[in-house]
Amino acid sequence: MNALLNEISARLQEGKAKAVKELVQKALDNGLPVKQILEEGLLAGMNVIGIKFKNNEVFVPEVLVAARAMNHGMEVLKPHLAASNVKARGRVCLGTVQGDLHDIGKNLVRMMMEGRGLEVVDLGTDVAPETFVKAAMEQDCGVIACSALLTTTMGMMRDVVKEADKAGIRGKVKIMVGGAPVTEAFCREIGADAYTPDAASAAEAAAAFFG
Repeated sequence: MNALLNEISARLQEGKAKAVKELVQKALDNGLPVKQILEEGLLAGMNVIGIKFKNNEVFVPEVLVAARAMNHGMEVLKPHLAASNVKARGRVCLGTVQGDLHDIGKNLVRMMMEGRGLEVVDLGTDVAPETFVKAAMEQDCGVIACSALLTTTMGMMRDVVKEADKAGIRGKVKIMVGGAPVTEAFCREIGADAYTPDAASAAEAAAAFFG
């Protein structure tokens, strides 16, 4: 394992954005493959944060600064990713369901998913069922991830599943649900594919769908 990549991962976990940016550039200058810098440096560091978050060893603020550091590193890598044909592992469209304006949980999920090497189409909050389905079809997403923080809005997830059925994309698009009031039983009842209790598990489940 390259010492430079270890250092990228370590600085990312500490949320040192400037250092991560400089180290990624240094790794590129040293001729390290873009894919390796991404996977063994940035994603490896974010993965550790994800595990620690799941185990309550770090909390939301630490995740946010680590994600910011990762974004700084990605800025340097982005132009090189396309050139060396590094594709995202898969694409997810993510949003908080119609009638619900909560976005902290959703944003955490996005960061964790990006930390797993997934591309995320963030639809924001108050997203109508048709919008989820339309975005999944237009952007070629393999997963629709819905978040709800209110018992009054979680019923909207049922409509997302129905819309996906109606559009005939259920065979190739997985539907994930999550948020405070959502349960495994509710997920099964509405016919969604996966329920996850937290952002780190959501990223894990989404990554697993893409294999």
